[in-house]
Amino acid sequence: MQFEAGNGICYSGYREGQSPLTGRYPTYADVSEDLGILAANWKYLRLYDCSRHAEIVLEVIRNEGLDFRVMLGAEMRAEISNPNCPWGADYDEATLRANQHANSEEIDRMIALADRYAECVFSVSVGNEASVEWTDHLVPVENLIDYVRRTRQAIEQPVTFCENYVPWGYKLGTLAAELDFISLHTYPVWEYLTVDAALEYTRDNYHSVARHYPDKPVVITEAGWTTSSNGRGIEPWNASQEFQAIYYRQLIDWTREAGILTFVFEAFDEPWKGSPDPLEPEKHWGLFTVDRRPKLVMQEFDPGVMSG
Repeated sequence: MQFEAGNGICYSGYREGQSPLTGRYPTYADVSEDLGILAANWKYLRLYDCSRHAEIVLEVIRNEGLDFRVMLGAEMRAEISNPNCPWGADYDEATLRANQHANSEEIDRMIALADRYAECVFSVSVGNEASVEWTDHLVPVENLIDYVRRTRQAIEQPVTFCENYVPWGYKLGTLAAELDFISLHTYPVWEYLTVDAALEYTRDNYHSVARHYPDKPVVITEAGWTTSSNGRGIEPWNASQEFQAIYYRQLIDWTREAGILTFVFEAFDEPWKGSPDPLEPEKHWGLFTVDRRPKLVMQEFDPGVMSG
């Protein structure tokens, strides 16, 4: 399987006062503005769920005639408790049963959207970080396999699963056998790497998975660098716009030369994420601020320079 050349970016458009937790979604006008910004430099978009937000994104792409290819994702809820989750993931049986029902409905929505917007949805993912040891939404591998099989029977697009690089090496072999391609995440800054060592670490992450599955295409569906931190998991001095710009330039140069489809994380800062602390690192991964101002990494590129 080969994908057309082009850069990818993860997109979730929640602005101040908007959140998937409250059901306050970006409007059609919000999404249209965002995609107009992103169209200058990116061809591939990755979406995380099949909520109303995702549906609006697909509507805008179709109605406005935008040239995006979308990886559509299914948001998975926990189907088993996970004692290894640092922030807690212990659920009662009623919650787990309800979650499994919700996951099944999410797969149905993904199938329906992929079919309805087949001209722009180029692939789908049955989940995001639902098997790594620290996740709060752990799904058994055999259940993920069932979701993959069900999806592949219903649509023509390739099917993948997006996960941290680690589980691909020891846990996900049976799942990988069911997939059309493998999607991995790599975050050197979460593992206390400096920017000087970051790209080599990302390369190692990628090649460790690619060597493990020599007959499967491998793409990077998340790689990024936060620009602020309160010290929770990332040292404050190691989070900056300068480091983000260095890492992205190196990442883009390498992946373009190597022909690796890569989705950078992420388009815009999202204040709803993480703790209430405004310096929470989860809020600051965007290449643009929440008010859509370009950070240093984007100021260094003329429009179109990064486009495929």
